[in-house]
Amino acid sequence: MELKGTSIIGFNRGSSGNRTLTGFNPASGVALAPTFYAASAAEVDLAAKLAHQAFASFSRTSGKTRAKFLREIAENIEALGDVLVQRATQETGLPEGRIQSERGRTCNQLRLFADLIEEGSWVDARIDHSDPDRKPIPKPDVRSLLRPLGPVVVFGASNFPLAFSVAGGDTASALAGGNTVIVKAHHAHPGTSELVGLAVLEAVQSCDLPEGVFSLMYGSGNEVGTALVKHPLIKAGGFTGSRSGGRALFDAAVSRPEPIPFYAEMSSVNPVVILPGAIHDRSEQIAAGLAGSVTLGAGQFCTNPGLIFLAESDESRSFVEKLGALMSSSPEQTMLTQGISTTYKQSVAGRLQHRSVESVAATPAVQQSDGCGAKSALFLTSAEEFLANQELSEEVFGPSTLVVMYTTKEELLTLLDQLEGQLTATIHANDEDMNSSAGLLAALEAKVGRLVFNGFPTGVEVCHSMVHGGPYPATSDGRSTSVGTRAIFRFTRQVCYQDFPDGVLPDELKAGNPLGIWRLVDGQISKD
Repeated sequence: MELKGTSIIGFNRGSSGNRTLTGFNPASGVALAPTFYAASAAEVDLAAKLAHQAFASFSRTSGKTRAKFLREIAENIEALGDVLVQRATQETGLPEGRIQSERGRTCNQLRLFADLIEEGSWVDARIDHSDPDRKPIPKPDVRSLLRPLGPVVVFGASNFPLAFSVAGGDTASALAGGNTVIVKAHHAHPGTSELVGLAVLEAVQSCDLPEGVFSLMYGSGNEVGTALVKHPLIKAGGFTGSRSGGRALFDAAVSRPEPIPFYAEMSSVNPVVILPGAIHDRSEQIAAGLAGSVTLGAGQFCTNPGLIFLAESDESRSFVEKLGALMSSSPEQTMLTQGISTTYKQSVAGRLQHRSVESVAATPAVQQSDGCGAKSALFLTSAEEFLANQELSEEVFGPSTLVVMYTTKEELLTLLDQLEGQLTATIHANDEDMNSSAGLLAALEAKVGRLVFNGFPTGVEVCHSMVHGGPYPATSDGRSTSVGTRAIFRFTRQVCYQDFPDGVLPDELKAGNPLGIWRLVDGQISKD
């Protein structure tokens, strides 16, 4: 399949302008054809207008219609076969197995949302019947459900070229809810983005959906993304990336004349608490699992465990040595971009020079690695120094983690209390540990969106109950999730109908329940 390197604007392609960007193979540094062209201001405006026009009819399509659309996107992505896998590996340096796995996840989550909306109960239909004889005033007939917001802008993520990009979770959840979508492609994998974008476009056309349901825009800097967020016809946004980038877009979204919701996943160090009983019982297994989790994918997962809390003891010291040996022996890996690699090496260099930090598995060679290569790094500090140096709690995006030794349970709770909001927190413990750790769960629950017990945080199951979110700055809104079917609620709003005739109500609220969905009727869950 020949790539054109231009934006997809409704059913047409963008122009070849003066502003360009190029994909690179991070393993070799070689530029990848073709040249990609940034969207112009006029093209951004056209995409927004088409999305707005399409929303009027797309938002009224049935769950079955949108489910067919999502399943067709998945089938089209799978039909790309090796062409997609090879382009994605070239642009990211990720192994073929990782890309194949991510493709499976991407298609599975599209189908999961298809199942959800085809069944239909997700709209949270509620009906309270009237009571004209109620005193002192009659009770009206009140019915409500969730409706889509409008055109949504989605930003592709660097570390997930499929699952959090053009047809990833944000796009799937927005389309499932009846919103139109404009994707801002990530500059690190433009060819992968075009291939998937064409798969989505083909599904729009074959399902006879209106032009503007989907568009894909390219931009070399922040100009196109900011213009999309600020466009008055855009009603919401979704982003996965750095704190600086997410915060800038969030600020733009909420400072508009009409502020809009903007869901940004930004940064997380995902603390791991390993209690003494677990160290005593399973030291070898935990060290091996933790080393694998820290170095998985060159540490470029948003759930990478970047902070480990251990009680001061000889066994804990021995555990740190084991972990250090495992990480030291892990091979160098290729990071996604030169910029990510450079930032990682600078962060490691800063910790190597920090007066309060001991290097366990890191040498100056880490930051001297050529190109986009990354070597793992393990550091150690005390609770006292950690509390005194706020910079030690900051995310290091890459295969690195910091061990913090504490002396008392009270000190551990103080450490946890000082943490920012996180995506995950992990506890390794036996029964005795948990029985003697009052307050630990409550302290962690207040800080994170997902708690993991005797496991490792990397790897996020796509299912109905998953929560991939957390308090700021893990995300801009800790009440939501970007993974799992509850992600659909981010791009919806509540609409209430009072005393309407049955014939003009949405099918979800009609008296006969023609869709056969679960509804809350006079306070009772029912399909009647």
